[in-house]
Amino acid sequence: MPSRLAVAAASAVAALPLLAGCAHAEVIEAAPYAADPDCARVMLAIPETVGGLEMRATTSQATQAWGEEYAILARCGVEPPGPTTEQCIAVETPAATVDWLLREEGEDWVAVTFGRSPALELTVPQVRADEAVGDVLAELSPAAALAPENGLECS
Repeated sequence: MPSRLAVAAASAVAALPLLAGCAHAEVIEAAPYAADPDCARVMLAIPETVGGLEMRATTSQATQAWGEEYAILARCGVEPPGPTTEQCIAVETPAATVDWLLREEGEDWVAVTFGRSPALELTVPQVRADEAVGDVLAELSPAAALAPENGLECS
């Protein structure tokens, strides 16, 4: 009969691959309203592949990342934008139409759902954005549409 020490050592060795997978989680700050129950609905519906990139683990509630280098990041629960003159585009998919505000921020494009509360924020590095931003927004719009509308829309 194996000793407890031998069983514990074997368990630790078996768990190493699992722990190694957790070592590369993307560090993302949670949004102020990440605990909103509607964020859970949105995040559960987010696709595993976005822009051809595979989903990765993250460090915070209501966040997601895709890809290793130049990762695409999503955070649910950011402050819903009020009326604005920022660039706004409506993304239509068979499942839903979702309005997104788009702005350039340093080396990234940042898109935030408009007219939804809680709001979903998507950060796409510009090196990926030129070829992928429209596709990525279309891939995420059905999940984003699960957040309740708040009466605002692109004009």
